[in-house]
Amino acid sequence: MEENKKTIINRLEAVKRHSGKSCSQIAEQTGLTNVYVAQLLRRQAQLNPDTAPKLRAALPELPEDLIQEMMRPPMRSYDPNLIQEPCVYRLNEAVMHFGESIKEIINEEFGDGIMSAIDFYCSVDKVKGVDGKDRVVVTFDGKYLPYTEQVRGLLLL
Repeated sequence: MEENKKTIINRLEAVKRHSGKSCSQIAEQTGLTNVYVAQLLRRQAQLNPDTAPKLRAALPELPEDLIQEMMRPPMRSYDPNLIQEPCVYRLNEAVMHFGESIKEIINEEFGDGIMSAIDFYCSVDKVKGVDGKDRVVVTFDGKYLPYTEQVRGLLLL
């Protein structure tokens, strides 16, 4: 019987916790972004077979069954109650507050289109602000996808 997602995530997080490494440290060792490492460990992304040896080197206690599980396409989902978590709520609030302006800039710079969330890189960095206080830098790096005019007769069936 296949373990459920929550059990698998708990096992993956236990391996990470036991390693004493942060997502950023694992990312440094694997060449991935820190957010992608977290996505892998939460089964929100699929582990590439070519990356598996790097992840195994970064987390030597990661058992083979979990490596195999991570290479399967994940069921990407989230808990709808997650919005109640204060950090997630503030991220959502920031995107909602700045979203229209970001969309306007994308349209000015690229044309009518969107940023892909599939061909997408995301990272979180800690920097010192000009006032010397810690600041969070979230980078969204997504491929631009233009909207296309739907011309009759160009559909491939």
